[in-house]
Amino acid sequence: MSRNTRHLLTVALLVIVGTVVTYFVLTAVYQLPVAASEEAGPIDQLFDIQFALISFLFALIIVFMLYSAVVFRRKPGDEEGADFQGHTVLEIVWTVVPLIIVVALGVFSAFMLADITAAEPNEMDVRVQGRQWSWAFSYPDYEEVGFTTRLVLPVDQPIRLLMRSDDVLHSFWVPEFRVKQDLVPGQVTELRITPDREGSYKVRCAEICGLNHSIMVAEVEVVSQAEFDQWIAEQTPLLPLDEMSAIERGRQWSTELGCNSCHTIDGVVGAGPTWLGLYGITENLVDGSTIIVDEEYIRKSILNPSIQLVDGYADSMPKDFIDRIAAREAEIAERQGIELDIVADLIAYIETLAE
Repeated sequence: MSRNTRHLLTVALLVIVGTVVTYFVLTAVYQLPVAASEEAGPIDQLFDIQFALISFLFALIIVFMLYSAVVFRRKPGDEEGADFQGHTVLEIVWTVVPLIIVVALGVFSAFMLADITAAEPNEMDVRVQGRQWSWAFSYPDYEEVGFTTRLVLPVDQPIRLLMRSDDVLHSFWVPEFRVKQDLVPGQVTELRITPDREGSYKVRCAEICGLNHSIMVAEVEVVSQAEFDQWIAEQTPLLPLDEMSAIERGRQWSTELGCNSCHTIDGVVGAGPTWLGLYGITENLVDGSTIIVDEEYIRKSILNPSIQLVDGYADSMPKDFIDRIAAREAEIAERQGIELDIVADLIAYIETLAE
């Protein structure tokens, strides 16, 4: 066996060993969450391919570099080696081969994307509403349930999420489902998932959307079909708006408008003051004055939140509630012929939350 052949075989063996070691290190350090949807399979496969390629290329470069530095280092008495300017065949190979790999990955990804976004014949629609800084969900096939802040899905049921944003860009992301999709103001975007593993997960916003982006989280429950049917049956059916009391409507608006994402009703301080025991107390404002939390102050705080800020809280209240509430009232008046004052309903609900 010639000397050059021994060098090549040694390097090849070291590259193989280096690739295997690097792959196991990468997959150990960058562990993916548990896969909980059918879409996760091909996406994880793509991750595996990329980890393998990264490992091979890293080992190829490092092994050649270190092997050359150790084995072919200049020793005392050695003459300088011959100077050469390049190797045309080698340059063609390391240009064409990566190009072929990138194109192949692109084609594989395109087919995978088409497959995981394809419509299913028995899909169940779920509406997703994102706003600073909360999620709300509703089920068109079960409209009597209304809005919920917890996403409950039956296992092995294809789901089509119809998503919209009330304010800025958001992004729906459940890491265990692997897929994610932006919510764009003024548009309805779609995301298809088929959860195949029962369990509790969390939906996060994957698009920086403002001051409290990090707390824009909601519970996701994947349950059996029987448990889902039971959950639906246990939800309190919504009465027509004109048959509900102002307090009942206020509770509904607090979820639909996302008030409960910043204002708790159990005394825990959130991004905004808790509603528990809020009505009637005296608050210190940032300008040093005080204010009694009455109907007038709450109405101003909802419709013009920057005017009288409570000391200790940032000016993080969405500034478009005046438009959103007016639009919702106009929609209700047009569709149901009912004149409502949503702010008054919210105030009536807050009044009931005495300590």
